Amino acid sequence: MMKRLAKSFAARFSMAGAVASAMLFAFPAFAQDSRLSLADRVARLEQQAQNKDQSGTGMVNQMQQLQAQVQQLQGQIEELQHQLQTLEDKNKAQYTDLDARLGRIESAGAGAAAAAGGNPQAQAAAKPAAAAGNAAAGNAAAGQAASAGGNPGAGAADPAAAQAAYDVAFKAIRAGNYVEASREFRSFIQQYPNHALAPNALYWLGESYYATTNYPVALESFQRLLSQFPQSEKAPDALLKVGYSQLELKQTAAARATLTQVAAKYPGTKVASLAQERLQRLQLQSGN
Repeated sequence: MMKRLAKSFAARFSMAGAVASAMLFAFPAFAQDSRLSLADRVARLEQQAQNKDQSGTGMVNQMQQLQAQVQQLQGQIEELQHQLQTLEDKNKAQYTDLDARLGRIESAGAGAAAAAGGNPQAQAAAKPAAAAGNAAAGNAAAGQAASAGGNPGAGAADPAAAQAAYDVAFKAIRAGNYVEASREFRSFIQQYPNHALAPNALYWLGESYYATTNYPVALESFQRLLSQFPQSEKAPDALLKVGYSQLELKQTAAARATLTQVAAKYPGTKVASLAQERLQRLQLQSGN
């Protein structure tokens, strides 16, 4: 009995030793596997962090590129807006001038027809009479301009020739022949400095220079109109174009003052609205 117990105890002791030995041999391998797994995890985390840094740098670069593109597009939009505004101003001034001239002609024609009084012979003569009346009105306006300070006979020498000369110049600028238009308007002003159409000629002379980006001479023409004919119907448009020309010449402070003067002097008009719009754009561009 005792021998059997001793053998059983020895067998159990041997088994326990084997298990212990196996555990001792397995522990280093387990520890090594754990260390390798931890290193892999650290390396993986480092790689992820590096990828995130690279991704963040790429996003910053993309944002900078997008900002540069937006700024470039804003500049192009502003330039297109400026060109569109210039064309609108030019068309408005042309139509205003044509409407005024047509109104004068129609008024003269209606007066001559009324004077005919139903007489067939008088009606046949109404058209020439209207033309003569229109010429007389031009002479009277020229006389008024001369009395304001100038050569009394310079604008009334030959009304038909003066009108023809003005029409040639105006036709040139309507066709976009700005060089020819500036030459013809200069000639008209030299020959008829006190004619009723002299303010219009000065205005369109300035426009012809403005359209060809000769801003210093354009500015001089507009300022001359304001100096010689401050009460002209072209004075508001000329003052607005003084501001525009100053902007093109980078005379920003003077341009702000001029545009502010336009808005204050002609409230509720189209030129005042255009002046206020340009002032707002200047304020946005300066950030003030």
